Amino acid sequence: MENVVLIVHLLLALALIGVVLLQRSEGGGLGMGGGGGGGAVSSRGAATALGKMTWALAIAFIGTSITLTILAAANSNTASVLDRITDAPTPPPATAPILPDGNDLLPPVSSDAPLLPPRAE
Repeated sequence: MENVVLIVHLLLALALIGVVLLQRSEGGGLGMGGGGGGGAVSSRGAATALGKMTWALAIAFIGTSITLTILAAANSNTASVLDRITDAPTPPPATAPILPDGNDLLPPVSSDAPLLPPRAE
């Protein structure tokens, strides 16, 4: 049920965006003036139809938003997020790693080997 309402909600959002973009700007805030052209439908009649469609889509969009909110609240559990964080198991305390002593890393030294390599000249 929630997925169906969500899909309808997304389709309404796309339709609402499309209808708003189709509308003619009346304020002229961007400096674009609209020229009048004679057509089968007057500009005032088209604006009224697009305005009504915008209102209908906006009301349907708000209705699906409220429906999704109610469905999400009904499907959620009553525990707080903070309660779930405090109930999480705590990790064991970290212990210091056991490091090898320096004697394990050095190769064995024989008594007849020189302590330093010969100097390159």
